[in-house]
Amino acid sequence: MERTEYISKGPSDTIAIGERIGSAAKPGQLYAIYGGLGAGKTQLVKGMARGIGVPDWEYVVSPTFTLMNVYEGSMTLCHVDLYRIGSGDVPDLDIEEFLAGGIVAVEWAERSSWWEGITEVSIEITGEMERKIVIIKQENQG
Repeated sequence: MERTEYISKGPSDTIAIGERIGSAAKPGQLYAIYGGLGAGKTQLVKGMARGIGVPDWEYVVSPTFTLMNVYEGSMTLCHVDLYRIGSGDVPDLDIEEFLAGGIVAVEWAERSSWWEGITEVSIEITGEMERKIVIIKQENQG
């Protein structure tokens, strides 16, 4: 298990941390993102999109009502938001299909169960603008 910790001083820092994650991402990686309302989950995914070369990364928005948005860069980014889903009520989203050629980022990941090998990203609000971002990458992931 590999653990990395960051302190974000604001949204632009969170985007930059996401960009780092995206730049290092490999197809097949699933990022389970945990954090309360306003923690910066979508800002992190925006940065991930920028990191994989999505041309309009600044227009990445949370798919709260649609459940899933897909963006194309050097690989596919499937952005999932489970906020409006009851625990255990997650529809079949065919995430495996997206993992074959890209990465998947899941906001409100605690609303579902995941398999081994995910990368857990927790965002904790530590101040008005400050966030503590902890990334735990499982050993058996690419």
